[in-house]
Amino acid sequence: MYISNVCVLLPFSLREQFRLKIFSHVYYAAGHLKLKMANGPAWSTKEGELHMGSLPLLDILHADQFEGKYSDEDLLECTKKAEENFYRGAPPEWLNFYISEQAESLKTGTTFIKRDGYEELREQIKKNRKFPGISTVKLTHQPGCGGTTMAMQVLWDLRKTFRCAVLTGSTSDITKVAMEVVQLFTAGSQNHQRTVLLLLNNESILEDLQSSIMMTVAEQKIVTHMPLVIFLSCVRNNAPQQSDHVVLKNTLSDNEKDKFDKKKEELQKRYKDKCEQFHGFNIMQSNFSQDYVREACAALEKRKKTNQSLKLAAFLCLLNAYVPGSYLLESQCLDFLRQDKYDDLSLEDQMQPLNHLIITFQQNESCEKKVRMAHTMIAECCTKLLAKAGVTRSDTTRNFLNSFCRYEIPLWLLGFVKDMLTKREMKKEVDQVNSTEMKQEKFSRLILDIQTMEGKCQCATVLEKASCKIFQNPFFPQALARFYYIELKDYNRAEMWAQRAIERDPQNSFVADTLGQVHKNRLMKQNVSAKTREILQMAQKAIKVFEDEERLAEDEDGPDMKEHGKRNVSRLFNSRGLFGYLQVCNTLYDKLVSQNETWEKVLTEKVSATSFLKSLRGYKLLGFIELLESLRDKVERKCIFLEQYLTYSKPNTEKDDPEYISKDTSECYQKYVGDTTAKQLIQMFQEGNLDDQSVEVLSFLVKQYTQSELEYISTKCREMHPSADSETSLVNNILTLFRRKMPPSDTDPPELHMFTLLLYWPENEGQCVYDISQIIQQMQNTYENAYKKYFRARYLLPVFFIGKGEGVKRIVHRTIIENHLKAKPDWSDNWKKEEIFRSPDVQELLLRLDGVVRDYGVYTGVGGKETKINANLQNSLWKKRQVTFYLGFTIRGPVAFGIQNKTADTVIADQNGKTLTNSVKETKAAP
Repeated sequence: MYISNVCVLLPFSLREQFRLKIFSHVYYAAGHLKLKMANGPAWSTKEGELHMGSLPLLDILHADQFEGKYSDEDLLECTKKAEENFYRGAPPEWLNFYISEQAESLKTGTTFIKRDGYEELREQIKKNRKFPGISTVKLTHQPGCGGTTMAMQVLWDLRKTFRCAVLTGSTSDITKVAMEVVQLFTAGSQNHQRTVLLLLNNESILEDLQSSIMMTVAEQKIVTHMPLVIFLSCVRNNAPQQSDHVVLKNTLSDNEKDKFDKKKEELQKRYKDKCEQFHGFNIMQSNFSQDYVREACAALEKRKKTNQSLKLAAFLCLLNAYVPGSYLLESQCLDFLRQDKYDDLSLEDQMQPLNHLIITFQQNESCEKKVRMAHTMIAECCTKLLAKAGVTRSDTTRNFLNSFCRYEIPLWLLGFVKDMLTKREMKKEVDQVNSTEMKQEKFSRLILDIQTMEGKCQCATVLEKASCKIFQNPFFPQALARFYYIELKDYNRAEMWAQRAIERDPQNSFVADTLGQVHKNRLMKQNVSAKTREILQMAQKAIKVFEDEERLAEDEDGPDMKEHGKRNVSRLFNSRGLFGYLQVCNTLYDKLVSQNETWEKVLTEKVSATSFLKSLRGYKLLGFIELLESLRDKVERKCIFLEQYLTYSKPNTEKDDPEYISKDTSECYQKYVGDTTAKQLIQMFQEGNLDDQSVEVLSFLVKQYTQSELEYISTKCREMHPSADSETSLVNNILTLFRRKMPPSDTDPPELHMFTLLLYWPENEGQCVYDISQIIQQMQNTYENAYKKYFRARYLLPVFFIGKGEGVKRIVHRTIIENHLKAKPDWSDNWKKEEIFRSPDVQELLLRLDGVVRDYGVYTGVGGKETKINANLQNSLWKKRQVTFYLGFTIRGPVAFGIQNKTADTVIADQNGKTLTNSVKETKAAP
């Protein structure tokens, strides 16, 4: 969904407005009178209303938009142009909704057709008004089925209830977006708050935007009296899956068919023969009929290949078929057509007889006119017809790159080309019929279609043309390198293009990863009869690249460092270099051991690499001694890091890391490191009489000890006899050793601080031997130093919770909670929704603590002092109140889970506004 600006609808009268000094720079645009302030925000006024006017991401639309603007004659003329364009296939304008509204009130026509999902979408939005803070309503729709129109229709109909906005453009600075949303909510005053309804098409920013809005509100000390914003996430998807959000597909119900048939009769009376070219409407009215589309596109088959207008039509078709919402500027199209020397003709005249398939539109007076095909299905059908006539997708792509990418390319056009050639869509796994798991395609949809219909070589030539034409961009040679090693198995060319991608962006670790993948795959595909030297050479090349990638990733910082002048920023830490290194080591181990089993002892450093190679008279291999002698220690360090990375965090609240990462990491550790003292102790815990809860706690603890401490524990274990008493003694020995480290210093790792808090956190208002607030602050500081760089935007998982027992029994590991629910068919470990805390088994395990929510934080009394802790659900923090909660610990510090009102029936909502807790009277947990 490409929408040029953000439209804001503000429903309040002049008497309700705050006083602002308005300066000059008055101009008309899209039917508003806009007044910009010289310093600070701008406001608009129209017939007694003040509105937000020049917030950079907001394009104003009032609650009484267009009222009183048009005379009857002007409205009639405007109606014809706006309505014709829309029904032909132009994107909806707010004027379309006004026209429809007026036609219904004057009994001259019917209102906009409401698809079956309209009422559901509207009801979900209204329902979310009951929940505090921020919530999300999702609309997923297939391209060309009216999803954007329906979303805008809902905004238009709710414009007097909410302050509505449509967000597009750059979202690179989420803080600025958040500030504008908050400013829209308050309208400059605490007394003028109204919930914002924000339509946006980039769901990947939702979590960051919510956090940033929350931070902005807290910083400005705004007391909210109602929900701040409801996100209406409207996302295109070629194959949307049924879910709990609204889904709109390219098929009509019987009810919808009746509505469209009646609307067609109305339009035919008004527009006569013009209706035949209302392709945007007719395709939907025909229930997205392929027969209708083929008939509409029939004129294309009669055109000559060499005509410039046909080439332009082919370009537009290709773009719109593979990048819905894309367009070219009218000026670009006219420049291209001038090669036929028809300077005096309009674009519409030059495109005949194909002009009815193309739509020209202008989203506001400050923008250039844009050109696109009338409908996605027309673009797809024309692309197929052209290919059948010999104008192939690959030829069209190459010609387009030659014609429109010759000089400096506008960023918006570069975005379309990049999506067309490199964007990999998600698809459902073929062998998972009942699963909702999605997997990313290997290449873009266009490249996959060219591969299927024209062959692999044509894909390579297209990507090579893009790489050469757009010579500064690293992503086209990166995609080409991937195609060479994945599909063509041409590792030399893959290496060459991967190197070129690196040359274009030498500081980008994600670009560097492709070269490592080339070498890794080449190693994996080596013939079983490959010589040892060849194996080691390829492994060495791959390892070097992955280590270089790892260094680049270390030098990259999160987006929060951009304002400090840091150029290499990334929302996510790139762990592919670490994992790629381990995958290479796994493959190297298997290949070498299969040739000679003694290699197992060499790689685990049980046998000297030098003496072994000399015994084989492998003098040519002595150059690999440094590599071979470094592998075990590096594998151990990287495996430990990745284990922590996967234990402490996940990509986001709704997505887990792929299982193969943990599996391959564990296998590599076992091959090179084997049974360490810590691992032997953990195995002993698992085989002993200890319960699962104690096993998890002790297993975590021993990983924090030094080798000498582990050997001491191991000796103690051997001295004990297998009995209940010996198990108790074992636990006491391990805890005693741990308590010697108390209290932790600011140089100790976060893990030590976490365990101190778990062991010594008092029950409600109890006394503590240590300063808990100080330890929390130290833990957060050590987290900043040890892990913040790596976790960034990842969701921090709770590792432990405080339970109702004593000593080690009061420490409950996350897996213990999850295991209680896995037997249930509807089990979910989605920590975002906190459904896990509904289970009576979990409630029986965990201790509830008292606290208070205020100033967008949770505060609890600890040892006579009030301590602030984070909350898992930010939506729990909007309303000041007395609460109880479960105390969990991430590697960053304590976090409140399952927050409930202390003495009243409680309704807690997740970030989507869904009720989480059972409506029960809250009582204190037993100490």
